[in-house]
Amino acid sequence: MSLVKLSIKGISYSQTQNGAYALILNEVDGERKLPIVIGAFEAQSIAIALEKEIKPPRPLTHDLFKNFAERFDIVVKQVIIHKLVDGVFYSSIICERDKIEEIIDARTSDAIALALRFNAPIFTYKNILDKAGIFLKTNPLDGDNENNEIDDILSTPETFGLEQTDDQPGRPYMKNSLDELNELLTQAVENEDYEKAAKVRDEISKRES
Repeated sequence: MSLVKLSIKGISYSQTQNGAYALILNEVDGERKLPIVIGAFEAQSIAIALEKEIKPPRPLTHDLFKNFAERFDIVVKQVIIHKLVDGVFYSSIICERDKIEEIIDARTSDAIALALRFNAPIFTYKNILDKAGIFLKTNPLDGDNENNEIDDILSTPETFGLEQTDDQPGRPYMKNSLDELNELLTQAVENEDYEKAAKVRDEISKRES
């Protein structure tokens, strides 16, 4: 399976859903986006790593891991998002010490937080991007500005998705038809509502699996 390189566009967050963040990954040689829902701590850690000038007074957990690894001459070579099951992404950290390579399983958010600190590339497999990637409709007058820089690491607060109902915890779109889901996905993408798009996409994936 061929690997596809990804870059980080930014992080979006919700005013209405506490602790809900969406990490947006770009396909480097394409136009697809890969939204991944992550926790608040991991979002903060990734944002701090992106903002090079921000230096926490004490090392965060991912900084501590980097310091520990460097003390024992361990280098993170790359991160691979290698599996997607029921809307959950699984990742591997490829490490090297004394020219011996090791593969360590990790949550995707942790793996990306470490990749940033080691300046390591991030990849996923083409079949995962084919399944979970989202095309954005860009304005041709905007040129390549979207791919050249991250405008805001934490974007303007947005309201993501529909409110979850008590009888459908964790799957707010279970009662929607497939046609309705595809329409919701199109609307979410057009509005750059990445977290909603990710949740709708996951529900579509469950139906089609």
